[in-house]
Amino acid sequence: MTVAVLSDFATQRQTMVDCQIRTFDVTDQNVIARFTEVPREHYVPESLKSLAYSDAALELRADGGTRSMLAPLVLARMIQGAGVTASDRVLDVAGGAGYTAALIAGLAKEVVALESLSSLSSQAASNLASAGVTNAKAVAGALDGASVSGPFDLIFVNGAVEDGVEPLLAKLAPGGRLIALRKVAGQTGKVTRFEKIAGETSHRILFDASAPVLDAFAGKAIFAF
Repeated sequence: MTVAVLSDFATQRQTMVDCQIRTFDVTDQNVIARFTEVPREHYVPESLKSLAYSDAALELRADGGTRSMLAPLVLARMIQGAGVTASDRVLDVAGGAGYTAALIAGLAKEVVALESLSSLSSQAASNLASAGVTNAKAVAGALDGASVSGPFDLIFVNGAVEDGVEPLLAKLAPGGRLIALRKVAGQTGKVTRFEKIAGETSHRILFDASAPVLDAFAGKAIFAF
């Protein structure tokens, strides 16, 4: 990749931060720094590189399925709402080609990027390795987390959920958080932060957003509290 192209991507990245992320109530300087530093174009296929810094979600195709990379402004505000700390062990669910894991890795102790589309998981492993991200690993497996060992201080879900997150909630450490876009049919999606305190799970809505419902968490039933 030529110096001119790299410079162009850097300019686009700064524009994304200034015009998308900062204007969407993202004020955490550590989160802003990650979006400034991590090259989104490194985590998308060649055919999508020209759209790497658009304000829309990007669709990654693999194994006969698709995975949506969240729009940067939504992703940034979700990461801010997660309150990632340097001691956190994080499970990144539906992590696609590794972009979210790369962002969070600079804020947390360890990240496990879980992806059910095996070729995307392999791509994530390659992308993270070539970017020199040493505290994040990619794992192929069902999105309910059956193939990974908890507990986790933070579980970050890249997409909308309607039902079926109880197995993930069970993998939270005491005081742990789960961040997901909670979707009820016919209603606007709500990015929601779940917390496990004294064995009980509580939740609070952070902001409205939209994203495709992940197949693993689709269903008519919704959380009952």
